Amino acid sequence: MDQVIVPMLAYEDGVAMMDWLTRVFGFVEKERWMDEFGSLSHGEIEYGGQIIMLASPSDQYESPNTLASRYPTAKRWLSVPYIFDGVLVYVEDLDKHFDRAKAEGAVILSPIEEGGIGRRYRAADAEGHRWFFLDK
Repeated sequence: MDQVIVPMLAYEDGVAMMDWLTRVFGFVEKERWMDEFGSLSHGEIEYGGQIIMLASPSDQYESPNTLASRYPTAKRWLSVPYIFDGVLVYVEDLDKHFDRAKAEGAVILSPIEEGGIGRRYRAADAEGHRWFFLDK
């Protein structure tokens, strides 16, 4: 097994977010397990041979966007473009990836930047999780 660390993300609506992440960021769906209530109990998406797991853990879970709408402190956390509790993904064609994400409705937190660690941009998904994309 090449991957030894697997990110696991919680979403209020895991089904919708699985569809969103494949459409907007270009992930490929690998697994989708539904519970008896129609919620995502386990999902796997893949990019470049690497897996990210996601699920809707409970009806009490609140996404970053929901927390920001309810609590001023959480709103302040999300007021900066930086990545905290996010996922870093190396992509083959950063310009194409950026254009797709922007056109499909990702919240672009920073334009493509250059220098230091390389070419990159930051985005948030539909529930407020943060993503950091770097040129491979």
